[in-house]
Amino acid sequence: MTAGGLKMLQNMLEQLPASERKIAQYILENPRSILNSTVNDIGTQAKTSGAAVIRLCKSLGLNGFQDLKVRIAGDLVKPAEQGYRDIEPGESYFSIVQKTTSNSIQSIRDSEEIINYEELERAVQTLLPAQNVHFFGIGASNIIAKDAQQKFLRIQKNATAFTDTHLVATLIANAGKDDVVFAISHSGETAEVVKVMALAKERGVKTISLTKYGQSAVASLADIKLFTSYSGEAPFRSAATSSRLAQLYMMDILFLSMATVQYEHTIQAIDQTRDAIRFIKEGN
Repeated sequence: MTAGGLKMLQNMLEQLPASERKIAQYILENPRSILNSTVNDIGTQAKTSGAAVIRLCKSLGLNGFQDLKVRIAGDLVKPAEQGYRDIEPGESYFSIVQKTTSNSIQSIRDSEEIINYEELERAVQTLLPAQNVHFFGIGASNIIAKDAQQKFLRIQKNATAFTDTHLVATLIANAGKDDVVFAISHSGETAEVVKVMALAKERGVKTISLTKYGQSAVASLADIKLFTSYSGEAPFRSAATSSRLAQLYMMDILFLSMATVQYEHTIQAIDQTRDAIRFIKEGN
């Protein structure tokens, strides 16, 4: 079932131009009104224009007004969401477990709803023939980069995940036409990641970004844009929590999508790496 229209509107609301924001607010307050309305109906009801409705759909990365209608129709038949819940002073272990589980599941579900399958396909088709994939993230995002590097190396795909920006700049300066820079930044505004993406763009190196949904400096520099949801994660975030899980989830989707295209090669490569690791563990 296609859904996620309301989530997209909530995530993007503060970044939209005034006329598009008015439409987004109207739809969020009256989601059922969109089901039997035309572009011009919604424009009139929101006291703006049909053209602004079309622009809103484009800002959301959707394939037009019908795509938005279908997604909102999917939202309206879904069970009510638990939402993100923050911990409180003196929280019991049981309650912490329940809230962490709920927040983690919510983050993954929210991210699933906003996946752009055309961009996912483009990312897979760009990564499959890549000679080298240079993952780059700072702080918590570097954990995601390291995880992705480990997965790619296991299927014979050269990958790096350095945090030294000078070293990454050197890799980009020497990158070939089939190399890819893959930037990871939840905010999409991490200064070092923006710089690396700007350098890659200047050098003509292919780029993919993984950021929170919406407009950001990192995403704007990327050839292919992948997103995780940014829908009200609980404010108590000592290092990334549910956002980190959503990023790992997206990397798993990419890895498995690549694996299914080259299934036999992937199985063979994983078997070989498993045998090598077993050899190291067991010794002679």
